[in-house]
Amino acid sequence: MTDNEFLDEAEKLLLAVEQGSDRIGETTDADIDAQRVGGMVTLTFGANGSQLVVNLQKPLHEVWLASRSGGYHYRFDDHAWRDTKGAGEFFAQLNADASAQAGQPLKFEK
Repeated sequence: MTDNEFLDEAEKLLLAVEQGSDRIGETTDADIDAQRVGGMVTLTFGANGSQLVVNLQKPLHEVWLASRSGGYHYRFDDHAWRDTKGAGEFFAQLNADASAQAGQPLKFEK
C-alpha cells in the first residue's frame, strides 16, 4: 500500500466515524460528541465523560483505536481495517466499545 492509498482509506474511516457520531446524536438519545484534530477523532460520551480515540499512525500505515477495553491496531487489507493481532475488524470493535461506553447499543458503519 502506498502512502497515498493509506491516506485515502484512512480518511474514509475517520469521516465514517465522524458522520456516524453525528447520525447517532441525531437519531438516538446517546450523548456523544466527536472532535477531530488532524488525523485523530476523539469521541466523548457525555453520560460518563469517557473517551474513545481513533488516530492515524502514518509511518506504520495503521489506524489505532484506544478505548476503555484497551488499545487496538488496524491495517487495511483491500476490503476492511483488520486488527494486526487477529482480533477482528475495526467497526466491530468500535461498535462494541462505543456501546459499552455509552451504556446503549450504538452502530457505526463505513
